[in-house]
Amino acid sequence: MSVERTPRPAQTELDDADRRIVNRLQAGLPLVASPYAAVAAELALSEGELLYRLERLLEAGVLSRFGPMYHAERLGGGLTLAALAVPEADFERVSVLVNAFPEVAHNYRREHRLNMWFVLATETLERIAEVIGEIETVTGLAVFNMPKQEEFHVRLHLPV
Repeated sequence: MSVERTPRPAQTELDDADRRIVNRLQAGLPLVASPYAAVAAELALSEGELLYRLERLLEAGVLSRFGPMYHAERLGGGLTLAALAVPEADFERVSVLVNAFPEVAHNYRREHRLNMWFVLATETLERIAEVIGEIETVTGLAVFNMPKQEEFHVRLHLPV
């Protein structure tokens, strides 16, 4: 399960229940018939309240994404890390263009000559090269493709 966090707007205050939700869901959902109900019970909330709070946290930008993580290659798809060297004056424009591709799973700013890094997840391995070509066409910039050579599992938990 992936729960990404973005800097939250100053006006969004997290209460104890919000913090417990974010902390708990970073460990994933249980594989049961009603996973949200099970997590809600763990947190002493109703399922409706849990779902309402998740929606509110997403809308407020506290969470940027809430959803499952799939192993694209095992499903027959393609996955790669890519980067761009974006002129600072064009960063926001290029970010909008790159993020418009449904295959872009994550997009991050980096303090480096290659200052925009993103993950591409496609339905087929061949589609990676096609999407890279399309991104190069719409941005006018060269995409640096860095396919995985070795897999590491790093469990990242960011307590709130």
